[in-house]
Amino acid sequence: MSVPLQDRPLESVREEIIDQLILNYSHGELSAEAFERRLDQAYNLQEQQKIAALSVDLPLKSDPRYHTEKAARLGPKFTSSTEDVEKMHMTSMLGSSHRSGEWVVPKEIHLKNYLGSIELDFTCAIFSHPEVHIYMDCILGSGEIYIPDSVDVITDINNIMGSVENTRNTLATNTQVKQRPRIYIKGRTILGSLEVSVKRSMKMQLKQFADGLKSLFSDQSNSKY
Repeated sequence: MSVPLQDRPLESVREEIIDQLILNYSHGELSAEAFERRLDQAYNLQEQQKIAALSVDLPLKSDPRYHTEKAARLGPKFTSSTEDVEKMHMTSMLGSSHRSGEWVVPKEIHLKNYLGSIELDFTCAIFSHPEVHIYMDCILGSGEIYIPDSVDVITDINNIMGSVENTRNTLATNTQVKQRPRIYIKGRTILGSLEVSVKRSMKMQLKQFADGLKSLFSDQSNSKY
């Protein structure tokens, strides 16, 4: 006997309905305008029944192939290399340093920032370990760290006449990604700043994922999903 809809976890219901919206949009069952409108409603509504009502007229339901494609495109990337990447050192003195794109994230990152700026962008990064430790020493400098929604960040910074802003310091409960990397940031800032933020929200990533699926199925219109 299935659990009544109102007794199911809200986020689980939300995720299932969003998956159904994406799949139906990608197969041409929803217009772009209707998809974006219903996606916004799925994120904003706070009652299971109202969220579920967004998909009652849709014919397609997600299947294992859809979830495999979703995990491949939206989930965190891990390297399959047997050679561990242990440490990386970055130093910025009166200058700037940054890492972005599909770079391999080591187990430890040591940052020294003196009157400079450092930027780490984990949006497309490939992780070599499920836990990453960043050790930071920042004096009169600025640091920016961008992470996707599928990564958790915990900060433990001694801040002296500076600023530390981390919008991800609470472990996320999002069920969209089962294996979530976790980044720990420790160290100090003296007259400096550190900002940890999400560069692209999950809603933006889902819209891009849906558009990608739609293009894929349009190119393969003669084959059955």
